[in-house]
Amino acid sequence: MEKKTVMIVDDSRTIAWILRETLESLGYRVRCAYSGEDALDILEDQRPDLVILDVILPHMDGLEVLTRIKASPETNSIPVIMLTANGNSEDVLKGYRLGAEYYIIKPFKQSELIHGIQLVFGREKQPTAA
Repeated sequence: MEKKTVMIVDDSRTIAWILRETLESLGYRVRCAYSGEDALDILEDQRPDLVILDVILPHMDGLEVLTRIKASPETNSIPVIMLTANGNSEDVLKGYRLGAEYYIIKPFKQSELIHGIQLVFGREKQPTAA
């Protein structure tokens, strides 16, 4: 089975590093972007299998990035998991309305992340560690 690629979009390099380490240990290929603009630039040329997107980003928040991803015919089929420190129910509902497949509230446990990915990909599509 070919490894799936996950793009992490988070302005915290520490969070991005933790996510990268976790996902790579599970057999995923990982690409990181540290701003919404960087993520959209990467998406022009590369199509990951999943985007894990922080809501609170400088200049362009994650909800705007999500809106742009879902508005584009080239990227609208890419599933997006939102990651946020803001667990406000209105924000979570807005993310779902804009097309997010799942929401994870920071701080999170590794098991929550894995569960969210399994829900998005389906258990049978999980990569095996190489």
